[in-house]
Order: sequence, then structure tokens, then C-alpha cells
Amino acid sequence: MNKFKVISMIAMISLIWGYLWVTVKFCLEDIPPFFYTSLRLFIGSVVLFIVLLVKRKNLLPQKREWAPFFSLSLLMCVGYYALSTYGMQFVDSGISSVLVYTMPIFVSILAHFFLDEHLTLNKVIGLIIGAVGLLLIIGPQLLHLSWNLSLVGEIIIIISAFFWACTNLYTKKIGQNHDKLKMTMWQMLFGGVWAMLIALASEHKEISTITLSHTSILALLYSGVLGTAIAFIGWNWVLGKIQASIASIALMSVPLLGLFFGWLQLGEKITNNVVAGAALVCLGILFTSIQIKRKKPIKITTKKPA
Repeated sequence: MNKFKVISMIAMISLIWGYLWVTVKFCLEDIPPFFYTSLRLFIGSVVLFIVLLVKRKNLLPQKREWAPFFSLSLLMCVGYYALSTYGMQFVDSGISSVLVYTMPIFVSILAHFFLDEHLTLNKVIGLIIGAVGLLLIIGPQLLHLSWNLSLVGEIIIIISAFFWACTNLYTKKIGQNHDKLKMTMWQMLFGGVWAMLIALASEHKEISTITLSHTSILALLYSGVLGTAIAFIGWNWVLGKIQASIASIALMSVPLLGLFFGWLQLGEKITNNVVAGAALVCLGILFTSIQIKRKKPIKITTKKPA
């Protein structure tokens, strides 16, 4: 039953995050990236605040919890949310999803040093395959020395994937000592404040002229409630049940869903190099996440003559 719950949760998260990239693109048509990030995080934290009230859980962090919650807000909300959203201004939603979900590959490397989840041969093979997939996606621009906004956006998104990996490892390390719901709520609330400060400093002109369409409002609610609050509660729960690298294996479907939804709803073109690169990234995630059990050598004992 526990395995079924984990698999069901991962499937739900994959669907939510697979479509999330389309909703972010809709929002960015009307809202500047850092201000959108802050709104998304505030909506998510309000949802979690209500859930905590309904469950009658303690809302305020204990003295020992302020520092880790603060650290998570910087890693996840600024390092991942804000940077990935900023980069998505210049990159198609489908390609963005592929680049962000290099996160499990980064997890495998970092987990070797910080979680005692050692690199094995299959993980090394996966890292190489994933790196080749990345090169296929961004390679054409690098080969032609096309240092444009699209390439800059892609690099920023890859950096945000690294910060997400750091967050996952930190959550895996400290998560057992904290209530997952409260931890997620406070990191979003702190992160929303950080993103708002950045937005007010850099996007004040754009903020003053914002006009929201019905589509962007619905997309904002989707990304705040489902894509941020609900999905990350589930993800933190999954991380508490299984290894960080193994949990990442199921997220292979998200970049493929991101490409599909981007093509279906936004009319984004899917080129051969992107398809090949996405396939290799997913294959790399598979290799870095699977566990190969080695057979124990059979001991042959001989009886001593009486």
C-alpha cells in the first residue's frame, strides 16, 4: 500500500508539473517574472496556511527552525523559482521543462558527496548521457556562437535546476526533523518576500502597468495552488519516503509532458535536436536513478574429514 501511495503521488505531481510550463508562459505575457514568482509563492503559502489551520497544527516555527526555513527559501524560491521563471522569458515552455529536469542528474552528483548515495557505474553512464542530451539542445547555438537571449535563458534555467537539486538534498537531510507542511509554507512565504523585493527593485515600471487577462489569472491560480503548494507538499513527502535519486526517476515524464503541452497549446516547434536531447536527458535520469543490486558471491564451504 505504501508503494502504491508513493507511485500515485509521483504520477499526480508529474501531470501537474508537466502542464505547469504552459501556465507560466501564459502568466509571463502579462506579469514580469519576479513579480509573478512572488504572487505564485504568496498564493501557495496562503493555501498551506489554511491547510495548517484546518489541521490545527502549530503555525510558528520553533527557534531551531527559522534558519533552515530561511535557507530553503533562498535555495528553492530565489535559486529555482525566480531564476527559472526569469529564464523562461526567452525560452519555449517545452525546452524549459527539459532543462529544469536535469535536476535529478545534479542530485546524483551532489548526493554522492552529501547524502552518502554513492556514484555507481550506471549513474556515471547516466550523467554522460544526460550531458550529451543537454549539448544536443543548446549545442546548435553554441556551435554558431549565437550568444543570444535564448541561450542566456537556457543557461539560467540550467543554473536554476542546480539550485533545485541543492534544495532536494537539503530537504532530504533535514526534512525528517520538521513538519513538511509548515516547512513548505514558511519557505514559500519567505521566498515570496524575497521575490517581491527583487521585483520592486527591478520591475516597478512594468508592475505599474499590469493588466491581467482571464487566462493569466487562471494560470496564476493553477501555478500557485496546484503547481506550487499541492505539488511540493507531495514532492517533499515523496523525498521523505525514498532515496532522493530514486524519487527523481519518475520525473522523467515531466519534460516529455512539457514538450507535448507546449506543442499542443502554445504551438511551439519541436525540432529533431530537441526531441533527441530530451530523450537522452530522460535516459540519463533513468540511469542515474536506478539501483542495480549486485549478487552476493556464493560461499563454498568444505567439510573437514572426520
